[in-house]
Amino acid sequence: MARTSAAKCKPQAKQKVLAASKSSTSQTEQKASFRFYDNRQNYLSFINTCNEKYAIAKRAGKEFQYLHPVPPALRMYDAGMGDATVLSDCMRDLHQRFPTVPLVVVAKEISMEDVRIGLDKMVDRFCEHPAMVLVLTNLNYADCRLMPSDTASAAAMNWQEIRLEGNTSYGYKQQLESLHPMLAKGWETQTSKVSGNPLFKRPSVVVIYRQDHQILLDGVIPRAGVQNWHYDFVLASQPWRARTSAKFKAEKIVAPLARSLAPGGRMLIIQSCGKDPAQEVIQEFWPDEQPFPVDRHDILRELKLLLGREARHFNIKDASDSQAIFSYRMHALPSELGGASIGTSTLFAAWNAAIYVNQIEDARLEQVINDGTYLKATAKILQKYGGLHFNDETFVISRNRN
Repeated sequence: MARTSAAKCKPQAKQKVLAASKSSTSQTEQKASFRFYDNRQNYLSFINTCNEKYAIAKRAGKEFQYLHPVPPALRMYDAGMGDATVLSDCMRDLHQRFPTVPLVVVAKEISMEDVRIGLDKMVDRFCEHPAMVLVLTNLNYADCRLMPSDTASAAAMNWQEIRLEGNTSYGYKQQLESLHPMLAKGWETQTSKVSGNPLFKRPSVVVIYRQDHQILLDGVIPRAGVQNWHYDFVLASQPWRARTSAKFKAEKIVAPLARSLAPGGRMLIIQSCGKDPAQEVIQEFWPDEQPFPVDRHDILRELKLLLGREARHFNIKDASDSQAIFSYRMHALPSELGGASIGTSTLFAAWNAAIYVNQIEDARLEQVINDGTYLKATAKILQKYGGLHFNDETFVISRNRN
């Protein structure tokens, strides 16, 4: 890739980086290690410097216009709550559209820290939409309807039901914060020896609702061992590692979630797709890097093969790029990008975001960071585009009403 003189990397350093990259890549593939995109500090830096969560919530809102909830409730499943920024925005949107409809929200999350932060963002939701049931769980996607298929997991289920007292946000906040010790036990994790991914030690479900609405919500509160309902809307935003195979994504995630849809229910899937300035940043050092080898077309192709005749019950949309792809940006003031030089803090934030989204492992970063030229390369891309933006792609699966 051509370089301007102001951002040129030393040839010797570049050769060392490429050589180190090849050896460290093979080592990373052979053993599960701590990965950059599992580092919580890098995650927090990314979500606080980029507006991806806002863009995702806005995109999800476009699907809500097609929802037609039927008694007794509107049910939503979030296939990765994270810090609940997207979920809380979606819930506000749903309240505006369906202010009196009982709402059941099931949120999957494996990280105890995200559960803690996410709960804090639910306080105002219980105030504005009192006819709401919030369910937190660490169960796998295949068990999204809160009924483990594995007998041992079902027997070990940690099922908790919490009734919030009073009607003030202060009271709800105090009660939700008091749950932290209980949640810490239910959300203990262990590392998979095969993939290195975090796994729960004990399957857990926590059902939370307002006590003064218990009678109204009695018919929609999930009960342990009962599976008589489906979802009106499923949001699956970045639910997998980018380099995971299309077959795995279709079989382990998309198909189980699609089968959980109610008649007329819709599922929105979002994943990074690259071909943006952020990818150019990493290709300054790894020119042949293809961080997103599996696109939406590959996943949908595998899904149709997997479903077979069952696919006739679904409307599987593979939209054009103009409809499927949307962008989000890294926050930066014009004054931070308009001058001849860019501030170091902005460069650090841009580098972190680019590496996080493209999921580059720590082992491959050491040589690049030690060399120090990564900031010059990042500055060159920021000046070229006047900032840093990223591309996500979407596809929608809905179940036929009849």
